[in-house]
Amino acid sequence: MKYILVTGGVISGIGKGVIASSLGTILKACGIRVTSIKIDPYINIDAGTFSPYEHGEVFVLDDGGEVDLDLGNYERFLDIKLHRDNNITTGKIYQHVINKERKGDYLGKTVQVVPHITDAIQNWVENVSMVPVDGDNKLPDVCIVELGGTIGDIEGMPFVEAFRQFQFRVKRENFCCIHVSLVPQPGSTGEQKSKPTQNSVRELRGLGLSPDLIVARSESPLNSSVKDKISNFCHVEPQHVIGIHDVPNIYRVPLLLEEQKMVEYFIEHFNLPVPVPRPRKLMMKWRELADRIDRLHKEVHIALVGKYTDLEDAYASVLKALKHAALACNHKVKVKYIEAADLEEKTKSEDPVKYHDAWQQLCSSNGILVPGGFGIRGTEGMILACNWARKTKKPFLGICLGLQCAVIEFARNVLDLKDAASTEFDKDTTNPVVIDMPEHNQGDMGGTMRLGKRRTLFKSDTSVMKKLYDNAEFIEERHRHRYELPFK
Repeated sequence: MKYILVTGGVISGIGKGVIASSLGTILKACGIRVTSIKIDPYINIDAGTFSPYEHGEVFVLDDGGEVDLDLGNYERFLDIKLHRDNNITTGKIYQHVINKERKGDYLGKTVQVVPHITDAIQNWVENVSMVPVDGDNKLPDVCIVELGGTIGDIEGMPFVEAFRQFQFRVKRENFCCIHVSLVPQPGSTGEQKSKPTQNSVRELRGLGLSPDLIVARSESPLNSSVKDKISNFCHVEPQHVIGIHDVPNIYRVPLLLEEQKMVEYFIEHFNLPVPVPRPRKLMMKWRELADRIDRLHKEVHIALVGKYTDLEDAYASVLKALKHAALACNHKVKVKYIEAADLEEKTKSEDPVKYHDAWQQLCSSNGILVPGGFGIRGTEGMILACNWARKTKKPFLGICLGLQCAVIEFARNVLDLKDAASTEFDKDTTNPVVIDMPEHNQGDMGGTMRLGKRRTLFKSDTSVMKKLYDNAEFIEERHRHRYELPFK
């Protein structure tokens, strides 16, 4: 097994997830089997109880794991199915070690960060890297590990130390460290600055990890002089400083990596069994995809009426699905983010400008999407959006809470059940059209929803939904919700 560790410096949110996914893509194009692990150093057991404003959306896996949204990128880029253990958190590691201590597995020894926590991290990575993810039960050849956060964060220190040891455990020829760092370009000078990267690499090396490759993130293509400077001060060869500048779409990132001979480096470093000449079919398709996206001119405007519209990442998978659907129709999607509460009568009296602007954006859109969410805030605005879409026959899609709001709207305004509501918002309603699911544990919050891939059977051959799914007998899709419609 070969291991690629991707670390980050200077700032978080620099694009480590896309770069890690892109590395896997160019390796997979050569016939190499790839798996991925994301490490999040927070103490939470998983991402399930996070507010979307904390880390963006919670991505749900087939096995019900609630994980970081980067695992969604891994699955989309690499066409693999990951498991809950592919997302490691400080909380999971400490829980695992404490459970072992309670059972007496440490034979009365003092349990410490080194060696017990660091050993647990190494064992976890090694075990998960051996789990097949391609659907054919064949072992992966390369495991890409992304360490979340930035080098120097106190919560990430045990993981850095674990990988300092791990590089010798698996042998240096089977281990590669890639450091992703920001090269800022201040507007006042317009000059690319390498000092933040130098400082970040110095700190990483001080912790015992020396990067084999440095990926320099910048707004514009990396200057050769800056590349040489990073090489000189960061102890890597010039050809091992990889420039990744801002691109029109993320599907160009694997192409940039390939152009800078990353595949050749991995073949030599890991002695990978890649045939000569290398397979080119996947990367040719990838280039066609990237070019096709850049050539799109027709636009379709979709209003996204949600509760967390200040952060795009809160709806990452929804946005990806919209873009993929628009691409299939040869259109570029423009998403209008509308805060659901801005559509409500209360906003009309408190801030008329915001109210009318929200309705203007909704009415001028080609379609409306109301996504998921939790809690009562903004739900009346969502219901108003559903009502307007129904009355004007505007293309509409309700997902999770969005579907529930559509059902409530229909029950109130068509079936004349004026107090129709969800038991999430009104437990005393006489017409509960959305109810708690049997498996919903109202005491605990984490992992208590209907989670993961579930099979749904079509009981009626005349079902509109069945026709939309090409008359399939059943479908298997991923779920994450606590409430359902009380149909019998």
